[in-house]
Amino acid sequence: MNIALKAPPIPDCNVPAYSPSGQECALFESAWTRQLPLLLKGPTGCGKTRFVAHMAAKLGLPLSTVSCHDDLAAADLTGRYLLKGGDTVWVDGPLTRAVREGGICYLDEIVEARKDVAVVLHPLTDDRRVLPLERTGELLEAPPGFMLVVSYNPGYQNLLKTLKPSTRQRFVAIEFDFLPRDREIAVVSEESGLAESRVAPLVDLAHRLRSLKGHDLEEGVSTRLIVYCASLVDSGVTLRDAVLATMIEPLTDEPDVKAALIEIADAVIRQG
Repeated sequence: MNIALKAPPIPDCNVPAYSPSGQECALFESAWTRQLPLLLKGPTGCGKTRFVAHMAAKLGLPLSTVSCHDDLAAADLTGRYLLKGGDTVWVDGPLTRAVREGGICYLDEIVEARKDVAVVLHPLTDDRRVLPLERTGELLEAPPGFMLVVSYNPGYQNLLKTLKPSTRQRFVAIEFDFLPRDREIAVVSEESGLAESRVAPLVDLAHRLRSLKGHDLEEGVSTRLIVYCASLVDSGVTLRDAVLATMIEPLTDEPDVKAALIEIADAVIRQG
């Protein structure tokens, strides 16, 4: 049975700003309405996390965000027994709380987590929509208002950290990328307060540096870093110092690569 869920209206001022690049907002809302899990794919800093926060606020849903890392185990999501005041009590993890209470549980960079996490997620990503808690003997059924959202960066995977096809095929997937030049300039200007004419060279530099991804750089410049750079410039930091601190230093520790990036940055800044 399909249940059409209606969220209470949320004032626009409470919704984090987000600039759509396609039909991702409609896809997200449809997935939530149909109780389907969602996978967001795209490079670091392209707006995946902001998108989830935007949609959670728009739909009036509580949002629990977990930044996955190498040591994140299934128990960190489901919960564990802890000592409190001399007693041993069960404490729900963020995933279990979301399943009990409803809302969105967002697992950012899911491939960074340990392999046992995927096993826990599988029963929640098919028609069962259940979370087995072996330690407590419970089998929790996800309420209609629960949604699981995960994200990862396909370009930053290696042989040891990949999302298995059997896991990917349990999700509706949306691919993200950086905005076109004019849109990115507008977004950075709005976020930082710096005039679009002064933001344009920063975006052009980011595009140049992104073209080096996979060669001299593991990652390109994120929109987030451009906003940081523009914010520093708007606060009075010199353009060169702001670029060095936000668009060069975060990308590499290699002296030779850093020198080459500075040369590219100087050339783009002069042209701008």
